[in-house]
Amino acid sequence: MAETPRGPLPPHVTTPLLTRIVEQSMDEDYQQVALRKKAGEGPRAPSGRPRLVAAAVIVVFGLLVTTAAVQTSRNADVESASRQVLISRVEAERAVVERQQDRIARLQDMNIALEDRLGNATQDQQAETARARRLGAMTGFGAVTGPGVRIVLDDAPDADPSQLVRDEDIALLVDGLWGVGAEAISINGQRLTALTAIRNRGPAVRVNSQPVNPPYTISAIGDVSRMQSDFNDSDRGLAFRDLANDLGFRFDMDDADELSLPAATGPRLRHTRQGTSDAPKKNQEDPS
Repeated sequence: MAETPRGPLPPHVTTPLLTRIVEQSMDEDYQQVALRKKAGEGPRAPSGRPRLVAAAVIVVFGLLVTTAAVQTSRNADVESASRQVLISRVEAERAVVERQQDRIARLQDMNIALEDRLGNATQDQQAETARARRLGAMTGFGAVTGPGVRIVLDDAPDADPSQLVRDEDIALLVDGLWGVGAEAISINGQRLTALTAIRNRGPAVRVNSQPVNPPYTISAIGDVSRMQSDFNDSDRGLAFRDLANDLGFRFDMDDADELSLPAATGPRLRHTRQGTSDAPKKNQEDPS
């Protein structure tokens, strides 16, 4: 089939829709004006109705302007009041913040003072702890460790009852050690204190009311560089060595780099009685 020749497209096809609408409306207006001229009609004078409409519009516009002015004035009053309220709240919150800052500053000063008191209390505690340790070492109620001498004392082999080590023999040895600077002494693990008693009960020796059996190990903490020599040169040391030689005691003294002595147990309260302030007077009057 042969193709028909194509020509240019008509204007109503190529012209945009919006342009066509405007042109058609303008063409219709021109046509109406042309028809009026052919009929001999002149331009119409404006009627009274548009004037009334214009006046109404002006009145309405005035009312709108007045209403807007009144509303603006009211809004200004409200905004001013709101601004004052906001300023008052800001000032109140600022005062609260200042009080809190002052309180923080006071608390910081108090904290510094408490830290100083804590530091002083810690130093006092450390000093008292060291003092308690020294007193415990001196009194025997605190465990101690240090260099010293270790002595082993035993009965003579095949000794008769008169040749056994007795309480006064051990007491003489202990007094000699105290005399040459011993700081702490124990006998078979029994720590000696100012309340310690060394007593014989039959053939057995008792220390702190506890029986101890031979061989007796006496540990004495002190200046290891001179304890042996000072003991051998002291009066009690010489007396004890003469006694040991006469009775045949086995006596060995050696230096020790480190000795550990236990703490003594505190004295037990055996009897108590509730009384009044005049109880001592009654006791003095009571011969029993």
